[in-house]
Amino acid sequence: MTDDSGFSRVQTTRVFEEIASQIRLRLVTGRLRPGDRLPSEREFAQQLGVGRNSVREALRALEVSGLLRLLKGGSGGAFIAQPTGDVVVSAMQDMYQLGAVTPQQFTEARIGLSELIVRLACERYTAVDLTQLEANVEAATRASERHDYVSRARISLEFHQILSRATGNPLLVAMTAGMLQIMGQFIDRLGAPSGPYVLPSRKAFLRHFRRRDTAKASAEMTRLLQRVHSYYLSQFPVSPPPSVN
Repeated sequence: MTDDSGFSRVQTTRVFEEIASQIRLRLVTGRLRPGDRLPSEREFAQQLGVGRNSVREALRALEVSGLLRLLKGGSGGAFIAQPTGDVVVSAMQDMYQLGAVTPQQFTEARIGLSELIVRLACERYTAVDLTQLEANVEAATRASERHDYVSRARISLEFHQILSRATGNPLLVAMTAGMLQIMGQFIDRLGAPSGPYVLPSRKAFLRHFRRRDTAKASAEMTRLLQRVHSYYLSQFPVSPPPSVN
């Protein structure tokens, strides 16, 4: 049974999950959009034929997942959130910190993702993107001259974020941000490689990138990431892949 609001009365035992599913469905079909306000808890509970606690639980779950903003006060309520990549970043961090992903698996995924990003960025970059990348390499060079390899490593992380933005793909930007958060943890825990190969590789990459030579730029980036990650993997114990059951 469906009332005029378009929401159906809930009849399952896991009530809050069905409430959340109905809201998600309306987002997918465009019946709800960012900025829309949901009914009050009392009104929503009456429409759905459930208790207010179930509505509150569903709204909080959707807030945690980044789909809703819950605001207090007279002008408050539950609002459909503007989409961001924050949920993707948090989910990737949680997977790594909880041990669902090993350092070896993270390395494999990062190198694979980087190959896609380099290919798309080579095809789509703008003059602004190129200027930002060149400025980043200059900043990394200054850090290296000071023998500040941790700063150089952190500057290099931003290089990858600039590249991801050059693709124009928000999901790749969010996935890159999540991976770079994990790389930041590597730097915090294990320091940074001090090898002299980083900057020459960056400069070689930019030469290929300027010419939009996808194959050579991708190969150069892959070689560098393999060397950087081999440094970190050498300091982690080899662990079996986690169970997927």
